[in-house]
Amino acid sequence: MADKRDYYEVLGVDKNADDATLKKAFRQLAKKYHPDMNPGDKEAEQKFKEVQEAYAVLSDADKRRQYDQFGHAAFDGGAGGAGGFDFSGMDMGDIFGDIFGDFFGGGRRSAADNGPRKGANLRASVRITFEESISGCEKELEIVLKDECKTCHGTGAKPGTTPETCTKCGGKGKVMYSQQSLFGMVQNVQTCPDCGGTGKVIKEKCSDCRGTGYIASKKRIKVTIPAGIDNGQSVRIREKGEPGRNGGPRGDLLVEVVVSRHPIFQRQDMNIFSTAPISYAQAALGGEVRINTVDGDVLYEVKPGTQTDTRIRLKGKGVPSLRNKAVRGDHYVTLVVQVPTNLNEAAKEALRKFDAETGDSLHTDTKGAEKPKKKSFKEKIKESFEDL
Repeated sequence: MADKRDYYEVLGVDKNADDATLKKAFRQLAKKYHPDMNPGDKEAEQKFKEVQEAYAVLSDADKRRQYDQFGHAAFDGGAGGAGGFDFSGMDMGDIFGDIFGDFFGGGRRSAADNGPRKGANLRASVRITFEESISGCEKELEIVLKDECKTCHGTGAKPGTTPETCTKCGGKGKVMYSQQSLFGMVQNVQTCPDCGGTGKVIKEKCSDCRGTGYIASKKRIKVTIPAGIDNGQSVRIREKGEPGRNGGPRGDLLVEVVVSRHPIFQRQDMNIFSTAPISYAQAALGGEVRINTVDGDVLYEVKPGTQTDTRIRLKGKGVPSLRNKAVRGDHYVTLVVQVPTNLNEAAKEALRKFDAETGDSLHTDTKGAEKPKKKSFKEKIKESFEDL
């Protein structure tokens, strides 16, 4: 038989390692070499047994003290264990039930409480306009809600009968079963298949609700949409979701708000952005321009000589805060100067006179400036090939 490796070396820990370090090292290695993770791999299976043996010794204070003093010789001649180590008297279920609780489907988890439970949440959506998202509004939704069956009063049992305690789980809603593993028996917990976790079994079902205890019906619910809500955010309506279990409260209704796009306004956080056209005369001479906002049209005094793409700020004309309706963002407007089109002769003549008084750009001296030569078809073809 080949010599055994040092147990500390097997686990990859120092000889002064504490219990927590040992446990962490064992957890990682045991999962790595577990046969279920390495089906058919004999080498992994052997390493797994080696890791198991090392941890079984070092996790026990007395055995670790003997091992530190005498090494493997302390356990020579033992029966029943891998490589001569004696596993008798050790509860391997305790070791692996604690460490591999999730790995083996639950380990030594206690049965779940089948007391009152809150019902599941329901989800719905509602579409509103951009203006409604700024000012807030009320909408009405039609959704399907479950209510307690009036015939059986939510028990699901036929009138005159009552649900019986599940004999399989004893009313706990969970069943425990044992599974044989390489380390011994490991206990697992699962939902009772007979009662579905309720702890009760209905022998004679109510004819109206068919044993569910609830009747589904369409209902109209008013939803208050707060001012300042953004696209994709949700409004929670308390206790308008699924009914609770075992006397627990109803779940909530979560209504997602879908805000329609606006042809002019765009939102970013609490600010609104838009563009506004101004005439050439307004840009040059200044004056009042009418700008559309979510609160209606406002008049803004444009400065003389305003250039196109000038951005102005309308303070407090943005989106209200969800927490405080009185606090609002700003509205940023980009002014775009419109070039006049379809001028009549009088307007053209007036524009020529204006140009003559402001630099005479229409009669710029072009002497010495080379006009771009018009290229022939052959020259264009030649250039296209040169670019390749």
